[in-house]
Amino acid sequence: MRSPLPRLPERDSAANVARNEMKKADAKLKPATLCVHAGAYRDEAIGAIATPVFNASSYAYPNPTDQNIYQRYFNTPNQRVVAAKLATLEHGEDALVFGSGMAAITTTLFALLKPGDHAVFQEDLYGGTYHFIATELTRFGIEVSFAKTGGDFAAQLRPNTKLIYVESPSNPLLRCVDLAVVAKLAKAHELLTVIDNTFATPINQIPLALGIDVAVHSATKYLNGHSDLNAGAAVASRELIARIRPCAVNHGGMLDAHACYMLERGLKTLALRIERQNANTGKLASWLQQHPAVVRVNYPGLPSHADHAVAARQMRGFGGMLSFELRDAAQANALLRHFRLATAALSLGGVETLVTSPAKTSHVKLSAAERAAIGISDALLRVSVGIEDVDDLIADFEQALKTQR
Repeated sequence: MRSPLPRLPERDSAANVARNEMKKADAKLKPATLCVHAGAYRDEAIGAIATPVFNASSYAYPNPTDQNIYQRYFNTPNQRVVAAKLATLEHGEDALVFGSGMAAITTTLFALLKPGDHAVFQEDLYGGTYHFIATELTRFGIEVSFAKTGGDFAAQLRPNTKLIYVESPSNPLLRCVDLAVVAKLAKAHELLTVIDNTFATPINQIPLALGIDVAVHSATKYLNGHSDLNAGAAVASRELIARIRPCAVNHGGMLDAHACYMLERGLKTLALRIERQNANTGKLASWLQQHPAVVRVNYPGLPSHADHAVAARQMRGFGGMLSFELRDAAQANALLRHFRLATAALSLGGVETLVTSPAKTSHVKLSAAERAAIGISDALLRVSVGIEDVDDLIADFEQALKTQR
């Protein structure tokens, strides 16, 4: 696991960085082990266990790697260490790390689509992605259409369709797409597939193993996991990353060395955090479902969820996100002010429990009509469940919900 990365297209490998393809003997290692050891870098000078932070913006040439090393080229040691770890966890061949999740998403789409192409998108997407598609992607002459999450993606295909994009589980309704079915459809029509795997993480779901071509992440969320970093990632085959890389270089959305160090550190505890968050969320979702003030709970781990069977088939755990709906927006707004442990805040995926109103945050850029069309009401609250003791969390929700009776 500590030998240099293989020579990649466009001479993008760095010296003394672990390769992104595990040996066959190492492929049997479990995700928790890979979180710690995949992509490991060992300092040859003094044997430091943690990856040094290479803050340099200039690297000598020629050098032992026989390449131009530069942060905007996505090929510095810190960048390649994180890419190797992510590629291994996602069963990919290579990866790129970006300054944000949106940088990863937009760069991937611009790299794989051109004017005149058509792409099919899942209807209920993260609001930032939806807004980009509607306002930016179409401005460059790329045609788009939307399919309902449980609907027929095939019905949206056109002669110029090149790509299908999904998000599973989705934000904030936790809808799940049958990834194997989407991948089979795409391959039958020679299309590419991209998934936002942020909510699931590679601990709970491996889309590439189900036939999806590219997995993108807002690494700001679970991959880092401590609410102190903005980052993104794209993982795919070596061939597809080679297609995405030139666009990434031109757009300049790379992740700096210190941020890479923080992301690598966060990834080492990913499996542990996800295990706890899976368990906490399942218990909290079941408790909320029985509460008289709650109208509906969205969590794929609940048998009542519309996509429970799909999630059970393709996920190893149901994740740390849920959403629930109260009777009206006034109740939701009031509830946000009564938590003692949970915090009303933006973002998700950290070790602390966060509660937010999607209508006012993640999907605020959508019109009220657009939100209503995809089932996001003003009474809906999204919960990113942390690693606190679940009994303490339930007690906090119980005291907060007393105000809604």
